[in-house]
Amino acid sequence: MADLHTPDALLVKKYVDGSEAALATLIKRHESKIYGFIYSKIADRDISNDIFQDTFIKVIKTLKSNSYNEEGKFLPWVMRISHNLIVDHFRKTKKMPMYRETEEFSIFSIMSDDSLNIESKMIVDQVEVDLKKLIEELPEDQKEVLIMRMYQDMSFKEISELTDVSINTALGRMRYALMNLRKIIDKHQIILTN
Repeated sequence: MADLHTPDALLVKKYVDGSEAALATLIKRHESKIYGFIYSKIADRDISNDIFQDTFIKVIKTLKSNSYNEEGKFLPWVMRISHNLIVDHFRKTKKMPMYRETEEFSIFSIMSDDSLNIESKMIVDQVEVDLKKLIEELPEDQKEVLIMRMYQDMSFKEISELTDVSINTALGRMRYALMNLRKIIDKHQIILTN
């Protein structure tokens, strides 16, 4: 099936250009992650189904109005939409989930300070730039597998089919890529943190 390896960004473009099948592929590709995320917050199958449908109604409206510009970050964008709809649901029902402070959970972990967001984003962006430079130092076969796995969210089965190697070879290349990244980081004494 050709659509199995088609990047999300290309499917979005195809949908905007009129291909309903492209949207069906996007929904099918991500429905379990998105629905699972919604259900984990709502814990009610009917309401979760409604929010899932509302999420894709918003996605469709945004795509049809040509105001989507997430540059290949389709899934995080859809997850943000579903998160906002979950918050709206709790606001309407006035039943925000209660959080209690425990040893495993601190209320401060979900509170945000907007003044830190810009600095945090700059740090995350810099870490991303540094990491991409490190990845460039890897051998080509390892780099290819790592990019497919980490940046394109592909399974090892998909990677093995696309690169025409066995799943074990793809797993091995990923393992060596991570080991080599660690060596490069240690050698240059790089600190990747956010």
